[in-house]
Amino acid sequence: MKALIALFLLALSGTAAPPPEDLARQLDEIARVATVMVDGDVCRRIVTERALKFMRGKDPKDPYLGGDNFDVNHEPYIQTKKILIRLSKLAPFPCDVNLWMPVEGMPGRIQVVIRNVHEMSQFWRFGALAQDLFPPMKTVLETGRRVTVTEKPGWISVLAPVYDSLGDIAGLVEVVSREKPDPRENVQ
Repeated sequence: MKALIALFLLALSGTAAPPPEDLARQLDEIARVATVMVDGDVCRRIVTERALKFMRGKDPKDPYLGGDNFDVNHEPYIQTKKILIRLSKLAPFPCDVNLWMPVEGMPGRIQVVIRNVHEMSQFWRFGALAQDLFPPMKTVLETGRRVTVTEKPGWISVLAPVYDSLGDIAGLVEVVSREKPDPRENVQ
């Protein structure tokens, strides 16, 4: 609780990113809270069966069809997106909390289901609906441990599990920021 109060007080004090070790600690705290706040049962209902069908198969008449069909069920999508935005506001600097979900029926594949305000991510590739599972993500999905990733110079991401009501890992969140934010960004 003290850490949350400290994060809130820091949020009131300014928007510059702290030193890297403090940045990682604050992102880790937000990721810890996200694990408790984000509902894996709701997250599993976000992507429609229609979208998954297009992602899993290719239409011989239109090989690019899947890329045009990212469908969501609006209620669980909006509910989860609001929670992710609120979590990002715990940081006194530009931060995003993104939702990543394994792709049902495609072992070893993952997709970013929700990206947020600053569109920051160390992992998302432009135009990719589904991507190969990254090793740090695999660790989180298999162990339930939070993992801090600094593979992209100047970026820090903390990956944390998202649990369903049975205690199974349904997906993960990426809590991400940069050591030196781009001054052109929309800082709130």
